[in-house]
Amino acid sequence: MLKWIFVMIVAAALLGFFAPALSRLGLWRLPGDLRLKFRGRDVYLPITSTVLISLVLTVVLRLLRI
Repeated sequence: MLKWIFVMIVAAALLGFFAPALSRLGLWRLPGDLRLKFRGRDVYLPITSTVLISLVLTVVLRLLRI
């Protein structure tokens, strides 16, 4: 259980670090990605981008197993 929490924290930190570069590639601006202003701060909920990244990683990892 602790291992999965650590993996999720590292993944969130990496996504936060690479968010500006991914934004230039078109991610985080797809239809279905929510951008909200809350108390003067921008809050991003990249739902579609997360699904797309998950799909690409799944395909790549399945191809590497063969």
